[in-house]
Amino acid sequence: MKSRQKGAVMKLWNRLQIIAKELIILALVLAVVLAAHISHAAPGTVGNQGYGLKIFRVESALYPFVHVYMRTFDQEMNPLVNLNVLNIGVMVEGRAYDPRKKQYLIHPLRAREEATRSILVLDTNKTIKGADFEAMIRAAARFIDAKRPQDQVALLALDSSTEGYSILSNFDREPSTLGRRLADLQPRSEKTRLYDGVVAAMQMAASAGGGDSSSNVDYVVSTSIVILAGGRDDDSAINRSDLMTRISNLKIPVPIYCLGFGESESKEQRNLQALSKNSFGKHYPISSAHDTITRSIEDIQHIMQSDYVLTFRAYIPVDGESHNIKVGVEYPTGSGIMYYDTSSFEAIEPPTFPQILEIQQKIDRLIPALNKNDELYIKNPFAPPAEPPGAGKQ
Repeated sequence: MKSRQKGAVMKLWNRLQIIAKELIILALVLAVVLAAHISHAAPGTVGNQGYGLKIFRVESALYPFVHVYMRTFDQEMNPLVNLNVLNIGVMVEGRAYDPRKKQYLIHPLRAREEATRSILVLDTNKTIKGADFEAMIRAAARFIDAKRPQDQVALLALDSSTEGYSILSNFDREPSTLGRRLADLQPRSEKTRLYDGVVAAMQMAASAGGGDSSSNVDYVVSTSIVILAGGRDDDSAINRSDLMTRISNLKIPVPIYCLGFGESESKEQRNLQALSKNSFGKHYPISSAHDTITRSIEDIQHIMQSDYVLTFRAYIPVDGESHNIKVGVEYPTGSGIMYYDTSSFEAIEPPTFPQILEIQQKIDRLIPALNKNDELYIKNPFAPPAEPPGAGKQ
C-alpha cells in the first residue's frame, strides 16, 4: 500500500515539474512579446531591433499642407535609407490615412531647399597640439567644404576667456569667411571648460530659428552641434549631470556629434560619448593616425542631410487649434512592425501673399484634394464605432 502511494506521489511530482517548466517557458515568451510591443509603441526611441524615429519640427505655414521633419536611425544611429510612402503611416487625430489615396509624400532633406545650421565647437587646449590640432582644423575645414550652399555654420572656440569660450563666427554660409576664422586659431588655452561651451552652443541653437516654410530665405529646419575636442572638462560652471538634464529636456532636440582626439577608452572620451548618446548624436573616436577623420566628417554630413520631410494634406477645417499627428515607419519594408512618434500641427489659414499661394499651388498639383465621396482614412473593422450624437446626455 505504502509503495503504491509513494509511486503515485512520484508521478504527481514529475508531472508538476513538467508543468512548471512549461509555465517558465510561457512566461519567457510573454515577456519577450510584451517587450517587443513596448519598444514598437515608444515614441522617439530605439526599438528592440534598433530602429526608431524622432519628429523634431512640424510646420503648418502652408496649411492645409503640413510639413513634418523627422530623423530616423538604426542601432548605430545611422539614418534609415530609401524610405517611401509605403514605409510611412500617417494618423491625424487617431485615424490612419490610406496611402493608396496619395495624400502624403516623403523626401530626404538633401533634395530640398531647406537649410540646416551647425555649430562647430573647437578645443584650443595646449595639450592638443602639433598633428592633433592640425588634424582638428582640417576636420573643421572639411566639414565646412562639404556643406550645401544654403547650410550655415558657426564657430565657437573653447579657450581661457572669462566665459570659457569665444564665438569666432556667427552663422555664415560663406566657406571662405569661415576658413579665415579657422586659420587664426591656435592651441593656447590652459583649461577647457567643455560643458560651459556646450551650454553656449545650445543657446546659439535655441536662437537659430529661421523663418517658416512660406519663405525660402533663411528657412532653417534643424541645428546640430559638432564638437572637436579632447573631452576633458576643467571647472565648468555647470556639471555633467545638470548638462545632461538640460539636453534631455530640450523641446527641439539638438544632436551633438563628437570627434574625440585622444585615448579611445579614456574618461575624456566617455564624456564625449555621453553627450552624443544623450542627444541622439554620434561619437567618433579619432586615433593618433587621424585616418578616420574624413570618413567621420562625411558620415556626419550624411546623417544631417538624411532627415526626412513628410508633406501631407490635412482636411480639418481652420479652427486655430492644435491637432495630434502620429507618424510611423515600417522598417524593414514588409515586416509589419511600425515605430511611431507623435507631435501636433495647427489648423490655421495662411496669409494670401503671392509667394505663399504659388507654393500652395505647386503642392496642390502633387497632392490633389480628394473628391467629396472619397474615403481618406483606412477603415479597421475592429475599431469601435463613433459615439452617436446625443449619446450619454440626459
